[in-house]
Amino acid sequence: MISEAGIWTIFFLPIAALVIIFLVFRPFFYRRPDLASLVLISALTAALVLSVWTLKSVIQEGPLTFESHSWVTIGDMEVSIGLMVDSLTAIMLVVVTGVSLMIQIYSQGYMKGDPSYIRYFAFMSLFSAAMIGLVISSNIIQLYVMWELVGLGSYLLIGFWHHRPAAAAAAKKAFLVTRIGDFGFLLAILYLFFNRAAFLDQGLNPLNIADIHAAVPLIEAGTFAALGGLGLTWVAVGIFAGAAGKSAQFPLHVWLPDAMEGPTPVSALIHAATMVAAGVFLVARFFPVFEASNQAMSALAIVGAFTAIFAATMGLVTNDIKRVLAYSTISQLGYMMAALGIGAYGAAIFHLFNHAFFKALLFLGAGSVNHATGTFDMRYMGGLRRVMPWTYAGMLIGGLSLVGIFPLAGFWSKDEILGHAWNGGSVVDAVVFSLLIISVAATAFYTFRMIYMTFHGEFKGGVEAERSQQPVASPDEPGRKVHLAESPVVMVLPMMVLAAGAVVSGYLVNPQRGLFEIPVHWFSSFVIPALAAEAEILPLNRGLAAVTMIVAVAFIGLATAVYLRGRRVPKGVEEALSPARQLASEKYYMDDLYERRIVARGFYRYLGGFLEWFDQQVVDGVVDALGWLSRNVGWALGRLQTGQTQSYAMGISLGILVILVVYLVWG
Repeated sequence: MISEAGIWTIFFLPIAALVIIFLVFRPFFYRRPDLASLVLISALTAALVLSVWTLKSVIQEGPLTFESHSWVTIGDMEVSIGLMVDSLTAIMLVVVTGVSLMIQIYSQGYMKGDPSYIRYFAFMSLFSAAMIGLVISSNIIQLYVMWELVGLGSYLLIGFWHHRPAAAAAAKKAFLVTRIGDFGFLLAILYLFFNRAAFLDQGLNPLNIADIHAAVPLIEAGTFAALGGLGLTWVAVGIFAGAAGKSAQFPLHVWLPDAMEGPTPVSALIHAATMVAAGVFLVARFFPVFEASNQAMSALAIVGAFTAIFAATMGLVTNDIKRVLAYSTISQLGYMMAALGIGAYGAAIFHLFNHAFFKALLFLGAGSVNHATGTFDMRYMGGLRRVMPWTYAGMLIGGLSLVGIFPLAGFWSKDEILGHAWNGGSVVDAVVFSLLIISVAATAFYTFRMIYMTFHGEFKGGVEAERSQQPVASPDEPGRKVHLAESPVVMVLPMMVLAAGAVVSGYLVNPQRGLFEIPVHWFSSFVIPALAAEAEILPLNRGLAAVTMIVAVAFIGLATAVYLRGRRVPKGVEEALSPARQLASEKYYMDDLYERRIVARGFYRYLGGFLEWFDQQVVDGVVDALGWLSRNVGWALGRLQTGQTQSYAMGISLGILVILVVYLVWG
């Protein structure tokens, strides 16, 4: 069994890489930036080995228990730092370290020649360490610190090319929008803290995650009057607000498409294993809290299912390949949230596991085609399958897995989620199933639209054709050029490893025997916590799987007819769909609503103006007045301290005289 030190080492390895890269390579080995990448790759390789060992230990021994370490005492309550190593932690450690390792190897080729190469790998070290720290945290304060470090890492990496205005704006947008959700998470933590007396009376600590889980049955039984009923729901809603921000769920989804301004490997890491996965992980970590509130579960299910179809419709009309994948990620995260909301805990984590492989693969494929064409606009691609056969094969495998085509990874987890929604008997389950089955069709169409526009037909000129259509050149254009060839081995090899995962991960970790004969799923049995009493494990519904496959294949066929065969959409249909297309192209005017209506012209503009005036006039005025008073009082007192004895004697004499006069007159 792995020791406590071994698990802490998983966290400290990328931290050590960060320190070495910043303090050694940046000042002393800046002429050999390639060595900086090898430091992080070596650290993540060792971390992956230890993560696999952790997974093996949890499979054999069950959840691992380690003693927490006291950090600070607040009154009669102790805040500790420790490890929570259960099945969810073990799975997430393998996902984070494994996918991150592949992305860092790929980054060696993609970022080659960038003047900030060393800084890039330093930020990647911080980002990976923060996510690892998040998944191993045993205390909600410890988790919140790592949660904010993940936000910091995303801010630094989305705005990595900070000389580009679009990248700087995207980083700020991501940071601010996710802070809105984090405020809800903070309120949930504060609510637990201020109701700590009820926990302490039962010998529990309201900040320890395991104690929060243990308190849920007592809360349901009425022991915790302060947290009963609506109180528990508000805690769950606050946690979900934080998760919605990080996982880009409606209405806090607007930051994720703009986050594509960062380097493509950053996008792959954010979408597959870190930032957006953190939101799903947070809900899963506190699933017993959600499970105890029907209102919170319903809200989680409806928001997730709506986000799945909402984002998919925008993916149908987007021409930037990375933004298509960004909307796809938002949609797939909606699947996971909806699954958690209907009680399909195991299916949600199963889909998160599979999604890490095929989504990382798709983003790395998008970076590969950009490496060749110099653009992310699919309208200027085409014909790349002949010159980039390995990238094409990887993207095709990733796309089929995303759509959920048997027997690839996405098929198993997607159909398990749909099976839970189909078997549920409530109105919420019916709504979730209806929205998710529509998103299956949309996913199939936009995925193969992307593949056909990128790899089939004739090449349309790449960045050179794009530049000819843009009278105003962007600042980074001189470095972009067309180089039609397969990407180097250092970029192709990680894609092939991820492609293998996208093919087999769903089957290898799911069935126990046979292809369709299994009554239960091993993965779901492994990850479902003992406290998640209502989380069911369902056998594969063959009839439903056939229906979803037919839907997916039908819309792949529709995409083939339109984008590969060149069949024209009937004019009447095109005109009827034009308003909807325009609405989706404008992202449902959500950015306009937030940035122009609410922030620029609405209440927040006046609130911001008032706060700015208050800060400058009142706060700064008080501080400046205190400074002026201190300086002048000090100057006056300094004039009295002359050091001359006769002056002090005269002062004492005058003082005595004044006292005497006062005494004689008023005494």
